[in-house]
Amino acid sequence: MRIKDLIPQKKPFISLEFFPPKKEESLPGFFETVEKLRAVNPLFVSVTYGAGGSTQDKTLEIVRRLKQDHELEPMAHLTCVGASPERIQRFLNQLEEAEVSNVLALRGDPPQGQERFVPDSEHFCHASDLVRFIRERHPEMGVAVAGYPDGHPECTTFREDYGYLKNKLAMGGDFVMTQMFFDNRLYWNFVDIMRSMGVTKPIIPGVLPIMSLQSVKRILQFCGASIPGKFLLDLEAADARGGQKAAYEVGMAWARKQVRELLEKGAPGVHLYTLNRAEAVLDIVGSLGSSAEVD
Repeated sequence: MRIKDLIPQKKPFISLEFFPPKKEESLPGFFETVEKLRAVNPLFVSVTYGAGGSTQDKTLEIVRRLKQDHELEPMAHLTCVGASPERIQRFLNQLEEAEVSNVLALRGDPPQGQERFVPDSEHFCHASDLVRFIRERHPEMGVAVAGYPDGHPECTTFREDYGYLKNKLAMGGDFVMTQMFFDNRLYWNFVDIMRSMGVTKPIIPGVLPIMSLQSVKRILQFCGASIPGKFLLDLEAADARGGQKAAYEVGMAWARKQVRELLEKGAPGVHLYTLNRAEAVLDIVGSLGSSAEVD
């Protein structure tokens, strides 16, 4: 079923993101985590797609098993990196054969060692090209697109970035899933601006529970998301005082507060980046009271 049709039926909701394990022998443990997280009754689960399609086969296998064996509604990530019309068409056909009805259409990050994105095909220079292709070839497929409350790191202005997002939706995107952020004001400001531009489609906030000080440093280096100064100082102080365990508690307290506030103030749901771990998600969802209850 298309996610855009599920969203109005279940608000607020929790959804989850996973990534394909690098090693085949890690798959049993991966699906054990998935089974644990069925307890939070996610509206849907997304599975990432490696640079240049490097995990394409694994992504396909995982979304198929999530649908058939675990009775979850999966969404496969799909990028422009290394893409050709034939390759994208084949992947979409395989998704349909597996009864997977949703994709997240992304431009994708440059391959490792390459500073800027260089299209591999004249057909797929932007995520909007991918959205248009899917809509033309598979009009029944559900299509999500990405939004950046902090601004896309390659855009020179917020106005430019918001224009790109509006175009992706005009090409046929059903709803927006945001990049992670750590200050809810960024999300609400982002929503207000998109609404002022005439965008009425759902905008789902993405939240990453911080589990260590090291993970914050990776985020600052690779993802372009900003970290509120107080949050970073609290994490550093906790790590110095009690190591990773203390930093984990600070990170989880922040994530619980973020998710609760987003749901209480009217976000349609929250998409949690699981990092293929169950404990943080179970903690966050378990902390939600009746005022922000998810089904």
